[in-house]
Amino acid sequence: MISEKIISCCTVECCVEKALNVIGGKWSFLVIKNLFTGTKRFGELRKLLHNISPKTLMSCLRSLEENHIISRKVYPTVPATVEYSLTEKGKGLNGIINEMYAWGEKWA
Repeated sequence: MISEKIISCCTVECCVEKALNVIGGKWSFLVIKNLFTGTKRFGELRKLLHNISPKTLMSCLRSLEENHIISRKVYPTVPATVEYSLTEKGKGLNGIINEMYAWGEKWA
């Protein structure tokens, strides 16, 4: 059964649509999923996301950072070391990801 909240949000840009604009992309979701296990460097994320190009990964990371889902920490080393981790807002997606996992396990 569809909740009243979901039905009533169809007249303007609803909360579901806003959430999908942030995390709806294939790569965005996979980056977030991989950051739930802890902070990662660019190269680590690239290895975990086998088919992603560096350009696409960088674009995805920038978008997630602009939306305050992830944070980026740069260390003053040569070459620069950059680490990505989830913000509190990003960690709030844990329930959604767990529900999607459960749905996929049951139906996929």
